[in-house]
This record gives sequence, C-alpha cells and structure tokens, in this order.
Amino acid sequence: MTPFTIRTGSWDELQNDAKLIREQVFIQEQQITAADEWDEEDAVSLHFVVYDQDQPIATARLLQNNSVGRVAVLKSHRGLGIGKLLMQQIIQQAKHEQREFLKLSSQVHAMQFYAALGFNVEGEQYLDCAIPHIDMRLLFRSA
Repeated sequence: MTPFTIRTGSWDELQNDAKLIREQVFIQEQQITAADEWDEEDAVSLHFVVYDQDQPIATARLLQNNSVGRVAVLKSHRGLGIGKLLMQQIIQQAKHEQREFLKLSSQVHAMQFYAALGFNVEGEQYLDCAIPHIDMRLLFRSA
C-alpha cells in the first residue's frame, strides 16, 4: 500500500491542492455552487491535505471555533481509510491544541463514519445546499 502523507498548513500554503479536491467533490460531484463552497473561513482555518505520493487526494479544514469542515476524499481514493486517517490527524491536532471539543455538520450518509471516530449526533437533520446534514460533536475528556 502506498504510504499517504498529510500536510497541515494555512490556506496560502495549501489552497491550490485543497481547491482541486473540493472542486471535484463538492462542486462537480455534489453540485454545490461555487458561491456556497468558497467562504472567508478558508483564510483563517488550519487546512489538511492528504497526498498519495505527490497527488492531493483528500482535504479538510479546522476552524477557530472547533468546527471541522469541507472534509472530502476524491472518488478514486474512497474506501481506503483515507478519510479516517485524515480525521484522526485533525483529532490529534485538536488535542495538541487543547481544544475541548470538535464539531461538524455531517452529510447524513456519512454519520456512521463520524460516529465510528467518537462523534455523537446533536439535534435534528436539516438541509444545507439541498443535502441532508446533521450536527455532530466529539468531546475531549479534560485531564
């Protein structure tokens, strides 16, 4: 199996690779408008990009308010555990920064994926960009 590497950095450092993935997954595959995809949060978020050798294949961002967002894995690389690897890296980063929790808005079809990582459902389903979502949260036990 190819060793995957994860780079963490600012939008300035990682935007070219992150944009490539998000355009394919959210804008092309899921038909989310560019206006809904790109926002001012990118500039102030910590970004994560997973690489298969030199090819960017997955991305996510961690916002200052402890929200994980824009989690995306290219269709060609799904089912290989890359999303889990990516989320574990974000969880480690959050613990390292001594954050108290992580939260995210999961597409309903991905709930089990996040639940397996320890996230719990909060509240009711709602539509975001015409896709059913539900809020989920992961609490870290304080030492």
